[in-house]
Amino acid sequence: MKKQMNKNISLKEWQSRAQKVLPGAGFGNFDPSISLKRGLGSRVWDEDNKEYIDFLIGSGPMILGHGNEEVLDAIRAQLGEGLTFFTNNSKGIELAEEICNAVKCAEQIRFVSSGGEADMYAMRLARAHTGRNKILKFEGGYHGMSGDSLMSLAPNKMVNFPLAVPDSAGIPETVRDDILVAPFNDPQVATEIMNEYSDQIAGVIVEPLQRIIPPIKGFLEHLRAETKRIGALLIFDEIVTGFRLAYGGAQELYEVVPDLCTLGKIIGGGLPLAAIAGEKEIMNHFDKNIVGEEKFTFQIGTLSGNPLAAVAGLKTMEILRRDGAYNRIRENGRFLIDSITKHLKSNNIEFQIVGDPTLFDIIFSETPVINYRDTKKNKAEYSKTFNQIVRELGILKADAKLYTHLALTKEDLQKTDSAFKKAAEGIAAIS
Repeated sequence: MKKQMNKNISLKEWQSRAQKVLPGAGFGNFDPSISLKRGLGSRVWDEDNKEYIDFLIGSGPMILGHGNEEVLDAIRAQLGEGLTFFTNNSKGIELAEEICNAVKCAEQIRFVSSGGEADMYAMRLARAHTGRNKILKFEGGYHGMSGDSLMSLAPNKMVNFPLAVPDSAGIPETVRDDILVAPFNDPQVATEIMNEYSDQIAGVIVEPLQRIIPPIKGFLEHLRAETKRIGALLIFDEIVTGFRLAYGGAQELYEVVPDLCTLGKIIGGGLPLAAIAGEKEIMNHFDKNIVGEEKFTFQIGTLSGNPLAAVAGLKTMEILRRDGAYNRIRENGRFLIDSITKHLKSNNIEFQIVGDPTLFDIIFSETPVINYRDTKKNKAEYSKTFNQIVRELGILKADAKLYTHLALTKEDLQKTDSAFKKAAEGIAAIS
């Protein structure tokens, strides 16, 4: 018996099938009640053809929107030349050159397939370079799914710093012992920890804009100075912020240059690709001929630097270099921020917009949000109501994040404004 064609299968049927073959009925990334089958420009459609304006955009990589014809043309041209080779290829080399031109810390790069891999290797590289074991990270910071990264990402139990709290079963206690945790945006505590463990810290890894929380004035500069003082490496996790906050990422916007950074999402143009970038002296640890057996950092990946993702990334980055691209993304973000502000204020709802016009969300709290523990003061029922209403009205966003992008039209923005108005009224009704 032939399988039924996908176009005739309802969303409910796909959910039933998913329950049988996927733990939690999903891929682990997003609400499994959503299953998308198509995207074009600023819009996506689910299996029942319900249409959404997309502010999730694949969790960040689709900064041009879906189905950009120039990107698709580049991919089509490469399809006939080969999908992947496991060897060097010209497109991957071109992409590496452009990343090194754009990103201040990048003298050399090494490709991997995911941001989580990139962060894992960046921490390993810091250990190889310094000969030390401990990594300092910040509570609430997301750096992928490795054991090192899954420490104090979203702890419900608030413990004293620098103790790390594992976020997953299956992580050995020995991993936890090499992770130190500090509050984001607290230079004093960071310095106290670095002083206590100064000869043991290999690196400090930080999202320069942590999830949606911007750095306070001087914080990143402080980390830069303190890591140099103790001989540790400063690692910027720019998987999200790279080529989003500015073409040169957070390093360009905040004018602080780390020793290493990680990049992903946008550099693959919607296909799996990520990278570690940094100073040549540090990146030399990937070259056994230079550093020798003992200091060599072993890294390979079947799809690393594959030409299909490379051409998608190159074309995406070319479009972002065009005049006015980042201004339009920021203008879209400012319109949305103004819309949210107008409607929540008119309904006398306490809130804050936290983030950057390219990436932000609403925190329903009177307390200034400068770290993870401040986000826990958010009124969860308000956020749930807001997100539920806008989704019902055809606006797709993550529960705690909204990405702006180039594909948004005036019609999209007006429709979103209307949805925000109704969401604010819905919160007022329960407050």
